[in-house]
Amino acid sequence: MSLVSRRRFIGSAAVALASTATVSRRSTAADVGLRKQAAGALGRAAGYYRQLAVHGGYVWSYSQDLADRRGETKTSPTQIWIQPPGTPSVGQAFLRCYQVTRDAGYLDTAQAAADALAYGQLDSGGWHYMVDFDPGADKQLRRAIAATLPANQRAKRKNVTTFDDDTTQAAVRFLLAVTRTPDADQGRGRRVSDALGYALAGLLRAQYPNGAFPQAYTGQPRNDGDFRPGRAQIPKDWRELPRVKEYWFHYTLNDHTHGDCVRTLLEAHRATGRTDLLDAAKRAGDFLLLAQLPDPQPAWAQQYTPDMHPAWARKFEPPAVASVESVGVCRTLIGLHLATGEAKYLEPIPGALAWLAKVRLPDGRHARFYELGTDRPLYTTRAYEVTYKDDDLPTHYGFQVSPPVDAVAKLYDGVKAAGREAWLKRPAKAPAARSLEAAVREAVAALDAKGRWLDPAGRITSQLFVRNAGVLCDYLAATGEEVRNPKPETRNPNQ
Repeated sequence: MSLVSRRRFIGSAAVALASTATVSRRSTAADVGLRKQAAGALGRAAGYYRQLAVHGGYVWSYSQDLADRRGETKTSPTQIWIQPPGTPSVGQAFLRCYQVTRDAGYLDTAQAAADALAYGQLDSGGWHYMVDFDPGADKQLRRAIAATLPANQRAKRKNVTTFDDDTTQAAVRFLLAVTRTPDADQGRGRRVSDALGYALAGLLRAQYPNGAFPQAYTGQPRNDGDFRPGRAQIPKDWRELPRVKEYWFHYTLNDHTHGDCVRTLLEAHRATGRTDLLDAAKRAGDFLLLAQLPDPQPAWAQQYTPDMHPAWARKFEPPAVASVESVGVCRTLIGLHLATGEAKYLEPIPGALAWLAKVRLPDGRHARFYELGTDRPLYTTRAYEVTYKDDDLPTHYGFQVSPPVDAVAKLYDGVKAAGREAWLKRPAKAPAARSLEAAVREAVAALDAKGRWLDPAGRITSQLFVRNAGVLCDYLAATGEEVRNPKPETRNPNQ
């Protein structure tokens, strides 16, 4: 967009906003000015960010000149990132913008992100961390091309659906949200619905017969007889447990893999009414009951072998009782109780919370790992040797953490005291406008002349865009009726 055109756009948008913005009766005169600022900042930021899309998708961060693009690793100009806060996260942010403003431009941008996911969907059903739109560089077995390739070429391509870090699960939830959005383009809607159905089928196939989920799923056949239900066991000596290269096929709780799968199944069940999704979520909950370690350590490990022993993963992740994952499991079990009404999902929680309270470090935090059988905090050195000392820790991993133990305990106590039915009838609480004003002013002030939010390192990040756009949307929703202008600005992000 030329400088003259951009000035015309900004001027017309300002006039339109002044004339069409409607304010609810509960808004004050002071709200009106801040509301206009919030709507204007949202339009400028969204207009800039949509120009960063590659075939509708996004990565984690960009240098200001856009020459350096990164997900968890450096990416090329033809690649997008799926792992949050990548394409599904940004897509959800644009969908939220549409829900608040009803501006079709936001919906179009969200649907473009969904299209990008449909393009990159793997034959195994889900997604890996990254999608490449360069046919010459793409090495993945995408669903769209799988049937066209001979067997020898199919075998050479990567077909690894990952549930690590909420990657595939976030994509599924975003597609689900798009399919349930009114006014979506029908042609796009069919493509997205088809991708969603295939992804949910893949999620169900990936689940082991005992209800567990792996970190990775390749779509390859497996012998279900190898995965019989059994209770978790503490080995006599965890040091004798073997290290396995393909630990990603273990039963995985690490980084909330299992909990994110349950959350996705329950959300899809609520949206579709499909009982097979609820049944899968309940099987996943039943696995968590089996995976709770016996007294005196009634909590959970990061991952388990097929015979239900805690297992090694990466060289800095030993078989151990895991504090972060145990808190996450408690939250997941509460969610399952609320979704199903089955009291058995609450039964493991008091013991786990008592254990978590007992093993706090002197400063109130938790070790990430506690030794099986002793409760001694476990660490590794920078050379990745297991130790009880914390004076030579690797800096890339959180060995001492602050999981939300107290918040989960409060949630559990509240559900128990109120009862499930009363808890579910509580009205949803949206953020109050006054509580958001400081964050809104900060977001408006931080937006630069190009419509960018920059992090402390001077980079443009999806995380910051998603966070600030969410704050502005929450404020617009809290202060009144929909604002239909300004529309997202369209311009060259390099200008």
